Amino acid sequence: GSGRTARPLAKPPVRKLAKDLGIDLETVTPSGADGIITREDVHAAAEAVQAARETPVAAPSAAVTAVAGRERRVPVKGVRKATAQAMVHSAFTAPHVTEFVTVDVTRTMKLVADLKQDPELSGLRVNPLLLVAKALLVAIRRNPDINATWDEDNQEIVYKDYVNLGIAAATPRGLIVPNIKDADAKTLPELASALGELVSTAREGKTTPAAMSGGTITITNVGVFGIDAGTPIINPGESAILAFGAVKLQPWVHKGEVKPRQVTTLALSFDHRLVDGELGSKVLADVAAVLERPKRLITWA
Repeated sequence: GSGRTARPLAKPPVRKLAKDLGIDLETVTPSGADGIITREDVHAAAEAVQAARETPVAAPSAAVTAVAGRERRVPVKGVRKATAQAMVHSAFTAPHVTEFVTVDVTRTMKLVADLKQDPELSGLRVNPLLLVAKALLVAIRRNPDINATWDEDNQEIVYKDYVNLGIAAATPRGLIVPNIKDADAKTLPELASALGELVSTAREGKTTPAAMSGGTITITNVGVFGIDAGTPIINPGESAILAFGAVKLQPWVHKGEVKPRQVTTLALSFDHRLVDGELGSKVLADVAAVLERPKRLITWA
């Protein structure tokens, strides 16, 4: 009777296993003969500890909950929830292909500056996005099969003879994609007016559900955030989306000499179920060609 607690009975290899797994042998229930702790006993104790760590704790019901002052929990609802559901559905339903092209847009940027001084466009929003939109509309006119949707229920491709041009817009409520109805039928001043109204309405949070339905193809202007390019996810029900990257002054071979030129990158994601590589490539190449030489807005119209 020394008064000391009996040491748990376990062979050296089992003791080493318990040490490696961080298990205190005092807490292990022995199952071996004469109260000897086995390897299985140690593994069972380790699994019990792991299970206790992974047991979920019920989250507090408050809409925004601080955890140790360093976390916030915000319920997913409204625009954010709708966007998330739509993007997941699109990404895992439509097989996406994204192609890129880098293009010298110096002439387009000069044309934008000239148009800002044009009385016909006085008071209207004139920016590079306006000419990117016009370039895409020209490319669609030259390659109309890009303007389509996949009807899964009827196993049909629906080709559309009108263009409802979606413009991805960041708002305080999240990302929305209102569209300009019959954008292909609008003059440049009309398109500029529609773009300006779309953006201001979105920023004010007054975009109607009707303005966000029925889109056929979309532009996302990632360049406003200083981003060069990306792989945009197609808006559900559409066949393609064009990402317009930041316009930056870069060294570029122009007329046989390296010169500083205004350069941007365009990315086109398309649904490979109905748009093959040739068609997608032609559309992207046409957009790039118009932005490189904007007089094609006239010669290709």
